[in-house]
Amino acid sequence: MVDHKITVAIIGASGYTGGELVRLLADHPSVHIEFLSGERNASATVGSVHPWLRNHPRVAKMRFRPIAQMPEVDIAFGCLPTGALPKYLSHVSSRAKRIINLAGDFRLRDPEELRNHYPDSAEVAEKFTYFVPELSTEVGEGRFINLPGCMAVASIYALYPLFANELVQPRVVVDAKTGSSGGGRGTSDHPAERAGNFRVHKPHGHRHSPEVRQAITDFTGQIPQLQFSTYSLDVPRGILVTGYAQLREGVSALEVKRAFAAAYVGQPFVRLRSAPKKPQDFPMLKAVIGSNLAEVSVNVRADEVVAVCAIDNLVKGAAGQAVQAMNLITGIEETQGLPTTAVGP
Repeated sequence: MVDHKITVAIIGASGYTGGELVRLLADHPSVHIEFLSGERNASATVGSVHPWLRNHPRVAKMRFRPIAQMPEVDIAFGCLPTGALPKYLSHVSSRAKRIINLAGDFRLRDPEELRNHYPDSAEVAEKFTYFVPELSTEVGEGRFINLPGCMAVASIYALYPLFANELVQPRVVVDAKTGSSGGGRGTSDHPAERAGNFRVHKPHGHRHSPEVRQAITDFTGQIPQLQFSTYSLDVPRGILVTGYAQLREGVSALEVKRAFAAAYVGQPFVRLRSAPKKPQDFPMLKAVIGSNLAEVSVNVRADEVVAVCAIDNLVKGAAGQAVQAMNLITGIEETQGLPTTAVGP
């Protein structure tokens, strides 16, 4: 347990992910928000940039400042667009005891994959620990932590029990459907073209694909042969991932159900939908939006397995898992400051 409030800086607080982190940390009882950076919005108030925060009594009047003015803090959260933090890393690391990065800059280890998907990170010497709150056993004394991508972490929750228990063949197909906020505030995807539409985003080559492959290999010892495709939903928030695999010979449906139950028992933010009978019983966006929950289910018929996971991309896929990671790393109760109830209808 900490005996003082943790001071934090949010780097890139004017984007969607940074704004969501401000919302969660504003009411966190063990945290004091010391600094919010926003280069393009420097001197603007939080309430003017994030209208949903303009009535908060403490943070609404806080002003964004340039990164150069960052004071010393316990933790700096990196919420910049992918590719931006490497340019500021030297300065930020000189002012923060720890950095928790939410963008993708330091998720991959393979040099070729790193140059292909995150070229600005390829020459950075600092090593980051890839941290999934439910699966990473420790972070040690490392100062640099990188969190999973939103579609990647939903895929990991859906696939982990299958590979950790060697239940399925290596070949697995994943399709990930995501809402518009996943593209960030600067997306070129016009609302008039997205509204009322459901379309392909990337059938091949999404940068979360090597991340999922790396994470499943690290956490299970099994190397998946992964086909990963992404789609764009006409919703502002939410990700629904579906994984399709084939059972190994001799594996029963009961073994699969037991593996999922064992993987997530006692985890406060991963809820297994163990016996869905009607469509609304399966993981769905309306059950997780606004919360730090991941809903997971698995269904087996003959030797075919379908695993599903739903999360809020801005909470469990970004800001919420960042708070959860901070709580775990600093010895705070894991659930502190994190919502478990969705917003509906």
